[in-house]
Amino acid sequence: MRTDLDLPAELTGLPPADAFLAARKTGFLDLPLPGAGRTAERFAVLGALGRADPVLARLAEGHADAVAILSELAGPEPGEAPWGVWAAVPRSVTAVHDGGGWRLSGERPWCSGAGVCERALVTAAGEDGVRLFAVDVRGPGVTPLDGTWPAVGMAASDSRTIRFDRTPALPVGGPGDYTARPGFWAGGAGVAACWHGAAVGVAQALLRAAGLGSPRAVTADAETPGGGREPRGAGAEPRAADPHLMAHLGAVDAALGAAAALLTEVAGLIDADFSAERLRRPVRRVRATVEAAATTTLDRVGRALGAKPLCQDAAHARRVADLTVYLRQSHAERDLADLGADVVETGAGW
Repeated sequence: MRTDLDLPAELTGLPPADAFLAARKTGFLDLPLPGAGRTAERFAVLGALGRADPVLARLAEGHADAVAILSELAGPEPGEAPWGVWAAVPRSVTAVHDGGGWRLSGERPWCSGAGVCERALVTAAGEDGVRLFAVDVRGPGVTPLDGTWPAVGMAASDSRTIRFDRTPALPVGGPGDYTARPGFWAGGAGVAACWHGAAVGVAQALLRAAGLGSPRAVTADAETPGGGREPRGAGAEPRAADPHLMAHLGAVDAALGAAAALLTEVAGLIDADFSAERLRRPVRRVRATVEAAATTTLDRVGRALGAKPLCQDAAHARRVADLTVYLRQSHAERDLADLGADVVETGAGW
């Protein structure tokens, strides 16, 4: 997966919610659909968003996922509205069909972009099972609850609890279709691409300490006798002489490089065989691999640099806090147990 894609200049320096809306308006979030032959490009953009700001990536990934779901399940056209996907705790909201159509009631936690999204895809439990519904967030019966997101990490994602009170809703697909479709797994891999990009963003502090200015830089600069700097040649010794720093940098490079390679492989699988059965195990594997790489990055950067950047570099401290929370979209050992069950079912194949 490419890790050198930059955001347009007009999106940089903005608060995450503003950058999300600007990215939507400028077309930067008009991503290739998963399984259509350009999934690697989709992942590269999601990774770039994560590297720029984990919160921006979280909001953008939700919108991009909603657009893909609407296409896959023949839902309404997304239009110009920013979308979210609010599918946590599926049975926390119920769906009832009356003479006027479907209506949703209940409280849904973890609704990222509660104050910025205009439409959302919401799971709800009906008599025939869990369904997916499109909801006008600005319409009647939708209330973001103040005080339900007292977060530090991912604070700017505004992931408040939403109360639905007989909210009009349009069904998208049938019972069980949200999780049964191939795109459910492709979306999970897209989240991993965001995690990877966010980890690359955290690693920038380590690169700077080693004398490198960006993830694309391949050589450090050398001091010249006159006090200026000149590029070092390939294979030259790095400016930073601390062997412990170099060891941490090497470990981060190995972890992030392996995760990027696996994301590229999974993007190819998604395009080659867009089926839920084919994608389940590779996506579980890539999510576990990227989570481990991001965790290694957080740990290694902290051990290499100490408390200083966490206490004196506000942007870095926010990245670390945001990524720490973002990674908990993984279910840790529960996801690993599911992957282990896949290995037993399908064979190791290593």
